[in-house]
Formats: sequence, C-alpha cells, structure tokens
Amino acid sequence: MLAARSLRFVARPALAKAVPRPAAFAAVRFSSTHAEESYEEFNARYRQFFGEVTDLFELQRGLNNAFAYDLVPSTEVVEAALRASRKVNDYATAVRILEGVKEKVENKGQYESYINELKPVIEELGIQTKEQLYNL
Repeated sequence: MLAARSLRFVARPALAKAVPRPAAFAAVRFSSTHAEESYEEFNARYRQFFGEVTDLFELQRGLNNAFAYDLVPSTEVVEAALRASRKVNDYATAVRILEGVKEKVENKGQYESYINELKPVIEELGIQTKEQLYNL
C-alpha cells in the first residue's frame, strides 16, 4: 500500500511554471504638441462642454477629463457640470461632482467656500452633498 501511494505522487506531472505577465504600463499624457492652456481657457472650454452635454457617457467622460488635471475647476465649471448631470437626469453624478471637488481642494475651508458659492444652484437643482445624505 505504501508503494502504491508513493507511485501516485511520482507519476504526477510537475506543476507548470508560472508564465510571467507583461508589466502594466501607466498612462502618460504627452502635451508637447499642444499649446499651454490658461486657467481661464480651461474653464471656458469645460463650461462650454458641459453646456452641450447630451448623455450620461459624455458627461462622465468630461468629468474624468476635467478632474484629471492638477487644478480645481472653477465654480462656473462645477455649476455647469451640476446642471448637465440634472439635465441627463443622473442625481448620483451630481452628488459625486461635489465629492470630486472635496477631494481636489487643499482643505476643508476651500470646500466649504465652494459649497457656499454654489448653494443657490445646489438648492435650485435639489442636490444634497454626501454629508447631508448620510448626516456626517
């Protein structure tokens, strides 16, 4: 019995070696072919973009692009994005826009300043912040 057991383990094929996977590459944005864009031009471009949004995919694509920059969008851009999210009838995206602003600003005071300046728009559109939704 002991011999049969040992044969069973010997007859087993060796485990295949793990095949190395290619390294994942991080996305890199090269902007050497484009002219530098000022903060005012950035804000004008995204205000226009969010004003022309017609569907949720386009809105989310624009938000990903706008928040990918190393700056906080102006309140005019955030207002246009909030209006666009309500235009395509997506309340969750409106709340997430405000969350995105909270993550982009440097401190809580700047976030509160954004919320205070956007308060009329937020109330007009019936949007609540994450803190209001969860009573944080």
